[in-house]
Amino acid sequence: MREDSLVKAEPVLDGELVDELPQPRRRAGRRWWLLRRVPAWDRYQTRQVVKDAAVGVLRSPGRLVGAAVRGVVAAVRWWRRWVSVRDYREAAEQAEKLADKFVEIRALTLFRWKVTGLVAVAAVVLAAVAHLLFGSVVVWGGGVVVLVGLAVLGRRKDGSPGRKAVLAGPRTLKWTMDPQVLVDAFRDAKLIGKDETLRLVERATRIGDGWAVTVDLPATRKAADVIKNRDALASALAVDEVQLIVERVRGNGGHAGRVSMWVADQDPYVGPPLRTPLLDLARWDAWRPVPFGRDARDRRVDLPLVWTSLLVGAIPRQGKTFAARLAAAGLILDPFTRLYVADFKAGKDWDAAAQVAHRFMSGDESVHVRALIDWLVELVGEVQGRYRRMRELDDVTCPESKVTPEMSRDRALNMPVTAIFVDEVQVPLEDRTQVAVEGQKVAAGEYVGELLTWLAKKGPAAGIVLALATQRPDSKTIPSGLRAVIGSRFALRVMDWRDSNIVLGEQMNTRGYDSSRLLASHKGVGILRPDGDVADGLALTVRTYYMPNEDWQVICRRGRELREAEGTLTGHAAGDDVPLLERVAEAAPVELPEPLAAVVEYLGEDGRRFVPSAELVEALGVEATAFGRQMGELGCRPTRDRVPGEDGRTKQVRGYLAADIRRAVERLGDSRGQGERS
Repeated sequence: MREDSLVKAEPVLDGELVDELPQPRRRAGRRWWLLRRVPAWDRYQTRQVVKDAAVGVLRSPGRLVGAAVRGVVAAVRWWRRWVSVRDYREAAEQAEKLADKFVEIRALTLFRWKVTGLVAVAAVVLAAVAHLLFGSVVVWGGGVVVLVGLAVLGRRKDGSPGRKAVLAGPRTLKWTMDPQVLVDAFRDAKLIGKDETLRLVERATRIGDGWAVTVDLPATRKAADVIKNRDALASALAVDEVQLIVERVRGNGGHAGRVSMWVADQDPYVGPPLRTPLLDLARWDAWRPVPFGRDARDRRVDLPLVWTSLLVGAIPRQGKTFAARLAAAGLILDPFTRLYVADFKAGKDWDAAAQVAHRFMSGDESVHVRALIDWLVELVGEVQGRYRRMRELDDVTCPESKVTPEMSRDRALNMPVTAIFVDEVQVPLEDRTQVAVEGQKVAAGEYVGELLTWLAKKGPAAGIVLALATQRPDSKTIPSGLRAVIGSRFALRVMDWRDSNIVLGEQMNTRGYDSSRLLASHKGVGILRPDGDVADGLALTVRTYYMPNEDWQVICRRGRELREAEGTLTGHAAGDDVPLLERVAEAAPVELPEPLAAVVEYLGEDGRRFVPSAELVEALGVEATAFGRQMGELGCRPTRDRVPGEDGRTKQVRGYLAADIRRAVERLGDSRGQGERS
């Protein structure tokens, strides 16, 4: 082999294969330097910097003069305290030796006055000599130095109380989420110790109209404590608590000590309300969560309804009915759903739903409570029947004992998603009218509570959705057993934390969720605790979409058109619902005597709450005096009420309430039943 063909080999090294290089250990100071490298620069910050710089230049002369004046005041105050030997005098008073030290105090006071005079004369002489030697430039330069010194002495610091309360400036949040401001705020709120700091996970960035930052708390500190003391942290940051959103980071990227924060530039709930996006949709799928509102960061919040139940609570005029109608709107736009609507407010808020509802009523009398009981008994039987039928289905059609989307749309199975909405549910729950249940007398309200609780427990898996709304969320009105089995809660503004806990759940106020602290000006804003995971696993503040009556009517008309096209219009909307008094007559165990039987037959297809006596006399062809006497003997006493006349004006007439007729029928049935048993 030739020597020139040989190639020199590289040196051979011994070693082992490793997965990754060891990372150098960082010092605490280095970590804090990284924490200060926020926030990321963007156009918003550039514009803000230019704006702040321009404003600062224009306002600097006035600020300099103001600071110099405050500096003069501070200097004079210090000089007076010094020349009057205030510190020495106070020490003597505390030691109770002021009389013994009087001579020394007087001598020291005279000495300091002399020093003051000598300093003043020396300053004047020095200024005169400098003027003779160097001209007025030195004098002006010295004046500028003195002015700057006084301005520094009288400056106002952000967050400082100032020299005196009258000179204190307000605390303000800097336009950037400065890390030191954040750490100081956590310390001031006593969320971390004086020697503890925060670890930055994500740099502060602009998201929407606010700043977002994610930090890790020190060991043993919990994100739940930060959420609980959100008001203290907001105070330390000098913002209103509605501007501060604190959430625990969950999932693979989170842990119990990781906190995500978002600070809004201004109140996020003061803008104009947003219309519901359902207005722009031709139809909706009930199995999808319904668009419910927006959170403070303007993110859409959806509310799941299938396989759960809903409770909405608030004081009057806070948007309770609007929130309940938002939930109903998504179901209305699905033509395969079945709706029961009971409006115990007896107003017109739900009237448009009569176009699509399988069962509908509006009123607050005992007769309406009895009708609700009939509905609930009907639904209990429906749930039991569905479970029996699901048990007979194969595993492909029904893999579990739950209604599936395919099953709910199969007309042969007859298991559509069925929702019952009860507005002002406190009315039937507080009704003390006695009703017969399995041969025993119980209060109607108690029986309603038992039926609602049973449906909330067993109904969701069978496709029954229970939605209740009340303006009296207290423990006496809503039974604890019913509240315990309701999956989703929405609390608008209430009077105190107890009412908030009634809606949201026990101890929710201690976790930082108290709807009594919502502002009265925030209409439609409430705390939502959905049946599912949210950012921090508990609840979030939501501003519901705005759906006035005209939009509500549009959605109901669209829902009726969809049902007519699919052939799913049933019950009340299709004209097949049995009127209230007709149901009473059918359920009566005995034949009714005259003229009560004729009155029930006449009013069987009428949903009025009051009928004039003159109308009944004319329609039945009876003599007025005898008719009134016979009705009185049967337990129906006439009363006075106002009805519209032919000229459009209301007038007061005598007549009978439908509720009184209903009670008379019930009494007759009960008395005949007792007679037969005896």
